[in-house]
Amino acid sequence: MKTPTLCLIAVALMATPAAAQHAGHGDHAAAPAPAAVASAEGTGVVKKVDTGAGTVTIDHDPIRALNWPAMTMAFKVPDKAVLDQMKEGAKVRFLLSGGQTIVAVRPQ
Repeated sequence: MKTPTLCLIAVALMATPAAAQHAGHGDHAAAPAPAAVASAEGTGVVKKVDTGAGTVTIDHDPIRALNWPAMTMAFKVPDKAVLDQMKEGAKVRFLLSGGQTIVAVRPQ
């Protein structure tokens, strides 16, 4: 056999197991997000409140439910009433929905 023919046979043999693993998957809907990502609670110190952008920057402790280390990051806060509860320098406990959206807050 010639080299191009051998290459085609090798490619066909390698593709068959991968295609078999995915057979019938076209009819399935996307899997839902893992429950751990659905909601999580965190604690931290409010560093910045941006009412115009609807965000708050928090220096938070590790969030084990999301496997996050302690860090400072900005979160979306779509509910203005929740955003209005946050003041720079305040230590807060917050509830995340979907990973990076704060849906509730209370002083700690």
